[in-house]
Amino acid sequence: MLLDRTDWDLVLDVAGNIALASNPYAVAQDVASAVKLFKGELFYNTVPGVPYWQEFLGHQPPLALVREHVQRAAMTVPEVASAICTLTSFNDRALAGYVEITLQDGTTQTVSF
Repeated sequence: MLLDRTDWDLVLDVAGNIALASNPYAVAQDVASAVKLFKGELFYNTVPGVPYWQEFLGHQPPLALVREHVQRAAMTVPEVASAICTLTSFNDRALAGYVEITLQDGTTQTVSF
C-alpha cells in the first residue's frame, strides 16, 4: 500500500482504490515503517521494533547503540542488503536521521526518520 509521506496514511488512486507502492519506493517505505515502529507497539507481535521507550527516549545511550538498533530494524525488511544509519538530531524527546539502504538488486535509497 502507498502511504502519504506527510500523514503516513493510505492514498487512493484515480479510481478511488487503495494505491499500491512499487519498488524501490515500496521497500523504502517499509524501512521507514520498521524504523518508526516502537518495540512492543505491534499488538500481534511485540518483538519487532526499535526500543525507543525502553532505551532511548529519556535516556542517554551511546549513539553507536542507537544507530545499531535503527540499522537492525531496517535490515528486517525483505530485499534490504545493507543499511547505514546517520543521526542528525538526538535529545531526550526527539530522534531524527536517515538510513541509506542498498537493496539486493544494487538499488540505493535514503530513508528519513
